[in-house]
Amino acid sequence: MNARQQSILQMVIDKGRMSVADLARMTGVSEVTIRQDLNLLEKQSYLRRTHGFAVPLDSEDVETRMMTHFALKRELATFAASLVSPGETVFIENGSSNALLARALSEHKDVTIITVSSYIAHLLKETPGEVILLGGIYQKKSESMVGPLTRQYIQQVHFSKAFIGIDGWQNDTGFTGRDMMRTDVVNAVLDKECEAIVLSDSSKFGVVHPYPFDATKKVSRVITDDGLSAENQVQLQRAGLTVNIVKRP
Repeated sequence: MNARQQSILQMVIDKGRMSVADLARMTGVSEVTIRQDLNLLEKQSYLRRTHGFAVPLDSEDVETRMMTHFALKRELATFAASLVSPGETVFIENGSSNALLARALSEHKDVTIITVSSYIAHLLKETPGEVILLGGIYQKKSESMVGPLTRQYIQQVHFSKAFIGIDGWQNDTGFTGRDMMRTDVVNAVLDKECEAIVLSDSSKFGVVHPYPFDATKKVSRVITDDGLSAENQVQLQRAGLTVNIVKRP
C-alpha cells in the first residue's frame, strides 16, 4: 500500500463513505487511478466498493461481523476463555471475537470484565458477570468508546489480562490498526502492567494498516487459527510471542 492509498483508506474510514470523484479531487489524481487504487484496497480486504463510492468494512455493525466465520470466532473465544481464572479482572477490547470471549467468560466464570465496547456491555446484560464500561467519545459504527477521556479511565483501572483485536500485522511493521482513535485506546491499554493478548483470525496477518500499535515487548501472546502461515508464525515466535493455533472447524 503506497502513501496515496493509505490516505484514501483513512479518508474512507473517517467519512464512512467517499465518492470516486471526491477522492480524485482530494488526492489530485484521475478517477481512473482512484478506481485502480480502490480495486486493490478491496481485493486486500481494506474496504468495500459500491456504485461510485467506497465504504469501510466497519460500516457493517458488530453483530453482522460476528456472524461472519462465527464458528471459527467461537473456537478462538473458547480457547481464550480457558486462559482466564475465576476471580480475575480482564480488559476486553472491541471486536466480534472479543465479544464472543466476553460472553463466554461472563456466562461461565466469576470474572469482572472491563471494556470500551457498548456492544459487549449490552451483550452481557443478562449474564451474572460484573461489567465495567469505560466512558469517552462514542463511535456509533463500532459501538466503542475512544478519545482522551477513555485513556484517562484506562489509567485509573487495573486488570490482569487484556484481550485486544488487530486489523493487521507484518513482520516489519508489527501490529497495526485502521482507525487512529481506536488504536490510541489500545496503546493506552498496552501501557498498563498486564498480560496483553491478541485475539484475531489469521486473515489479519500479512497486511498492514496506517496506525501502529505500541506493542514492542508488550504483547505476550497471539491466539489465531491454523490459516496463519508458517513463516508468520516463526516471525511472531522470534519476536518473543507465544502463538496459540486453534484449528478451524
